[in-house]
Amino acid sequence: MKASMATPHIILYVWLVLFTLPLLTTSVKSSTYIIHMDKSTMPKTFTSHTHWYSTTLKSLSPSTTTTPQLLYAYDNAIHGFSAVLSSAQLEALKQSPGFISAYPDMNVKVDTTHTTDFLSLNSNYGLWPASNYGKDIIVGVIDSGVWPESESFKDYGMTEIPTRWKGECEPGVQFESSMCNRKLIGARFFNKGVIAGHPGTNLTMNSTRDTLGHGTHTSSTIGGNYVKGASFFGYAEGIARGVAPSARLAMYKVLWDEGRYASDVLAGIDQAMEDGVDVISISMGFDEVPLYEDPIAIASFAAMEKGVFLSSSAGNQGPDMGSLHNGIPWVLTVGASSVDRAFAGTVTLGNGVAVVGWSLYPAKALLLDLPLVYNETLKACDLTLMELHAKEMIVVCEDVGVRDLVVQMFQVTQSKISGAIFISKDSFVIEEGDFRCPGAIINPKDAMPLITYVKTALNPKASIKFQQTILGTKPAPAIASYTSRGPSPSYPGILKPDLVAPGTRVLAAWAPKVPAAKLRSTSLSSDFNIISGTSMACPHAAGVAALLKGVHPDWSPAAIRSAMMTTTSELDNTLGPIQDVGYNFQSATPLAMGAGHVDPNKALDPGLIYDAGAQDYVRLLCAANYTDKQILAITRSYGYNCSNPSSDMNYPSFITNSTVQQFQRTVTNVGDGAASYRARLTAMNFNVSVAPDTLIFREKLEKQSFKVSITKTQEGQEGVLYGSLTWVDDVGKHAVRSPIVVV
Repeated sequence: MKASMATPHIILYVWLVLFTLPLLTTSVKSSTYIIHMDKSTMPKTFTSHTHWYSTTLKSLSPSTTTTPQLLYAYDNAIHGFSAVLSSAQLEALKQSPGFISAYPDMNVKVDTTHTTDFLSLNSNYGLWPASNYGKDIIVGVIDSGVWPESESFKDYGMTEIPTRWKGECEPGVQFESSMCNRKLIGARFFNKGVIAGHPGTNLTMNSTRDTLGHGTHTSSTIGGNYVKGASFFGYAEGIARGVAPSARLAMYKVLWDEGRYASDVLAGIDQAMEDGVDVISISMGFDEVPLYEDPIAIASFAAMEKGVFLSSSAGNQGPDMGSLHNGIPWVLTVGASSVDRAFAGTVTLGNGVAVVGWSLYPAKALLLDLPLVYNETLKACDLTLMELHAKEMIVVCEDVGVRDLVVQMFQVTQSKISGAIFISKDSFVIEEGDFRCPGAIINPKDAMPLITYVKTALNPKASIKFQQTILGTKPAPAIASYTSRGPSPSYPGILKPDLVAPGTRVLAAWAPKVPAAKLRSTSLSSDFNIISGTSMACPHAAGVAALLKGVHPDWSPAAIRSAMMTTTSELDNTLGPIQDVGYNFQSATPLAMGAGHVDPNKALDPGLIYDAGAQDYVRLLCAANYTDKQILAITRSYGYNCSNPSSDMNYPSFITNSTVQQFQRTVTNVGDGAASYRARLTAMNFNVSVAPDTLIFREKLEKQSFKVSITKTQEGQEGVLYGSLTWVDDVGKHAVRSPIVVV
């Protein structure tokens, strides 16, 4: 079994380039302006948009005291830049070729740790107010425990605990029952399996207290209360809050320092159902086991029968295909994506040129005007060679195929060098690996000004400033390279993952006794941590499910899953297809992102749902030729039968490995009343037909059925072929989209 968590990681995003230009000649007041430019008019003589913008500023009339300063060069959010200018310089700039518009910079108040903003959850409209922020929905978290003193678990603003709650707060080592409250309403621990697996062992923390940090992070992501001033050593500053901040949380500790056993996992899920949870979040899974031997598959079938929604993580074994776990037909399987936020270290060269690189160095440090060293000997950052040079310097490390970035960073960490600038596009380090040394990472395509300067200056110097957070980066979301991919090894006939949610660089509560970072060799503690993994994506989806459960308490788990899947987005914030980091930023396939990126507000009103019940899943198992005993292991009941087996169940996605395949589906109208929907198919490399292609509903909750027929157009076609079917209503309010995959 693997807990789907990754340690603090390095993500490389170089979004912005800054310049400080020579002094000009007027003594007038200056201000910061945002300037929009027509990039299509950029003369071909310029090597980049940054070069064009900086040259444009240099062409302005000189003055005596005002220094035009290029702050940021934009190429995604807008085409243009921001700069410090005098009013006269601004007027002159307006006459420059390509100028579109300019306006003064404005103050912005950052008031969140951002993933809820990225999901468009808003206090004024949509799913948050409709669900009353998940009020009284109870989420059971199967994980490593909880740090009850965290501000995220304070119960201010919470009402009395629902009377239907049957759970308890179990005392243990360094954990009193009084530590639970109206937010953290339950805490239990399950250790019999780990004790049996390690006879005579003494558990280091025999209670629900978290010794890994993982459970504290996931549970606060789901439903943590509001915490002002949260950050990770100055990064991601703002108000921390969970996706469903008014939901109740109950922790079931099944992961231990001494081991992680299926028996304990089963016990935790079993108790959660007994206690009366509405949603279960479980960020772990079992690899290469059939459904009838998978504790999560088995326990979640019972949860589904009771109407309990279960969100699970896909795993962190990407980007290989067929690597996911929890490919269970009756649960939600969640992959991981990025958000539009980057963490920065600004490198300012001695000539005034500044480059914003990626950094999570956990210290309030400023490396100021230190010698900058880059040569053939040192550019691989060999520890022995670095020790021969002066310690008070910043060394430039380049990916030269000799040492990868992880090794280079380790070498710098072990040395006494003041800091480093790493030139690399290492796809692994973009998302994973801790950041212990003072430095910043720059993509090779943005490194030319740095290399030119350090090679030509007589006495090259540089400064690095840390603890900077940049919002609105593009493109986002992108599919994380580490997130595990389908097809599902346990049941390839159902497309998995179902969808993706924020999983890369998520800030949430942490156990302060567990090191959150290292400063070279010194361990650092924090009340919040930024980590990555499908473990972080799963609780985001669980939080959305809790909100939907609050609005639609009568919906089945399948209905909630359908609403979340059919309203996802397949576009990023550039309005282009979501890209896959693990495949060189090509367009992501449904085997990586499922239906797409979760959109909570659209899921509130999906229009149509694909519903299913326990017997539908049993028909699936029967068609898979499971024996009676194997089916019974999952269903725990002889009340189901195999009289009508079918591998085609009412799922909101389609996948086949056959040349010809026909699917039968039934949708339920959950809109306001009568409606008409027409089928819309995307362009595909295979033939698809839908019959009928129009569905007419006379009233709410009416059901209509249709068939989808798929035929491969050419024998021997390789790769993943995919497209989608979208049912669009006649007023354009609802678009109910399902991915179609041929493997």
